[in-house]
Amino acid sequence: MRREATGEWRGWREATEEALYGPSGFYRRPEGPAGHFRTSVHASPLFAQAVARLLCRVDEALGRPGSLAFVDMAAGRGELVTGVLAALPADVASRARGYAVERADRPAGLDHRIEWLAEPPKGITGLLFANEWLDNVPVDIAEVDSEGVRRLVLVRRDGTERLGEPVEGADAEWLRKWWPLPCEEPHAASEGPHVPPERPHPASEGPHVRPEGGHALPEGAQAPAEQAHAPAEGARAEIGLPRDLAWASAVSALDRGLAVAVDYAHVAAARPPFGTLTGFRQGRETLPVPDGSCDITAHVALDACAVPGGHVITQRAALRALGVSGARPPLALASTDPAAYVRALASAGAAAELTAPGGLGDFGWLLQPVGVPADLLVDVADHEEQ
Repeated sequence: MRREATGEWRGWREATEEALYGPSGFYRRPEGPAGHFRTSVHASPLFAQAVARLLCRVDEALGRPGSLAFVDMAAGRGELVTGVLAALPADVASRARGYAVERADRPAGLDHRIEWLAEPPKGITGLLFANEWLDNVPVDIAEVDSEGVRRLVLVRRDGTERLGEPVEGADAEWLRKWWPLPCEEPHAASEGPHVPPERPHPASEGPHVRPEGGHALPEGAQAPAEQAHAPAEGARAEIGLPRDLAWASAVSALDRGLAVAVDYAHVAAARPPFGTLTGFRQGRETLPVPDGSCDITAHVALDACAVPGGHVITQRAALRALGVSGARPPLALASTDPAAYVRALASAGAAAELTAPGGLGDFGWLLQPVGVPADLLVDVADHEEQ
């Protein structure tokens, strides 16, 4: 681990909070998140249109209430809420109210009908949608030391790290339940999808993968039981309890409706052995340095976030069920209506990006119904690919 540096030692959660959301934090920068990475919202208007169709389904399940809320968590510069409201049918749009929840200041020129808030309003009826929010809820990092003890990782402003005190209390309990060491009793495997550790970015060279190390066993040999279950020195985990609490708080804002969290994620059966903490700047992955110069993010244990009744599926399954298909238009259309063919081809390409295996299509969607039938989106789950 890197040692030579000056400055205060802090846990990653505290350091990330200041680096992202402090007065000079990354998310206070004028260019906004879209200046550094591209989410599904930025990839194509098809995404906002699909979310608008989901809001219409929620509207039907709620019996067409007089006021229908759409809450955009971590709204960036309001791109998603703007696109969703614009895509609604007139009868739904007349009853819809848009809320953008974001710590940064309200951007100039945003539709005056959209309320800009620091927290979601309470007692709402409708759809709360959190696209790539939870991955930026700061968390502490735990690392296994040479004696097999999980310790907090401390960091300085320049990214220098060292190990601190052993993880204790509620954080230690969360790790035992949701991210156990090989020697600990594992949590029952989640039914949610394994989401590969990728975050598509323009001009990105792909995520850095830290090698696991070690030596291969001779062919046919088996590791001794005590070695197979021994904690691996250097193994890391992100302590996801703050995200669980943040999600539960967001869901509590709903009186009735549906809450959806979309993120690049992993589940109990396939936690990454060295964690996923990383940084992004100007479309490229970089070392996570908590000085406000880059995004600091880590994948989300969505199965841990889910409150009772929640279910995790892939973005590919959800979007296909909501009418987003990457199928090419019939070639005959090129002869009868060339312009329509070109438009349909472009739409198919955008849909393919949003649903691509190994990319955006593998993101997890945590569906959390509140006061509506649990099978509200059963047809979405039925599209899940095995």
